Amino acid sequence: MSIPMPTQTRDQALPELQTPNVSNREGLSLGNLPLYLTLFLLSAMFTIPFVWLIMTSLKPPEEVFAGGLLPTTWTAQNYRDILNDVPFARWMLNTAVVSVLAVVAVVISSSLVAYGFSRIRFPGRKQLFAILIATYLLPGSVTLIPTFLIWNELGAVNTIWPLWAANIFGSAFYIFMLRQFMFSVPQDLIDAARLDGASFFRIYWNIMLPLMKPALVAVAIFEFGAKWNDLMTPLIYLNTPDRYTLALGLSSLKTDYEALGTQWGLLMAASVIFTIQMIIIFFLFQRYFMEGIATTGIKG
Repeated sequence: MSIPMPTQTRDQALPELQTPNVSNREGLSLGNLPLYLTLFLLSAMFTIPFVWLIMTSLKPPEEVFAGGLLPTTWTAQNYRDILNDVPFARWMLNTAVVSVLAVVAVVISSSLVAYGFSRIRFPGRKQLFAILIATYLLPGSVTLIPTFLIWNELGAVNTIWPLWAANIFGSAFYIFMLRQFMFSVPQDLIDAARLDGASFFRIYWNIMLPLMKPALVAVAIFEFGAKWNDLMTPLIYLNTPDRYTLALGLSSLKTDYEALGTQWGLLMAASVIFTIQMIIIFFLFQRYFMEGIATTGIKG
């Protein structure tokens, strides 16, 4: 018996099978067009000042206030002058050292305290955590003078110790943030490790820290940016130009270096160098930063 063949040929069937649903895709794109346009306009609003900063830093002095965004004469002399006329490289090194030490100290101390509050049950845990959060509500200006007197008695004024050493005791905000992230880690992992004989510190070091990498990166970026941009603390404790940080050094260009204070091209070049560091760091760790921010509010 012969099997009857379909009357529709292969060439006739292919167009029908391969026809995409174009109308749905176009409708989706057109529906999102106002959103994309709004995001583009907002991005441009925040980007234009930074573009103007870069363009001004590449202009000769006579063109800074001449009008127009693009310079007619492109020059990098402002960058050469700012690196040669002031100890800019030294300020950058001081800032990098302070920022890295502060990040390492606050990440280790805050994550360790957060682990205790999230996974170790002890009497008065909730009360102690409430007191800890209450310290975050205390304005920094209240403790400014007592903190200075303590560092002065320790002989640490005009050193970098007051700029980062307080992070050894953790931060209330970071402790809260990391504690919330730890609630998303399944308790079964902790129980299994305890059954295998792992100590609390081993669980923290070998299990919790690797799982907390997104949140730790977010904390590190927050703290690095805070120390990189900090002006008040170096202004209070430092009085030797060779020990200035970048923020204090830029501020001193208007006072200690009066000849440079009116050269706006130099100031713009210094501002570009000061700003570009954080932009690079953010884009390098953007994925971990976004993931850490998105998951620190999850509680299991």
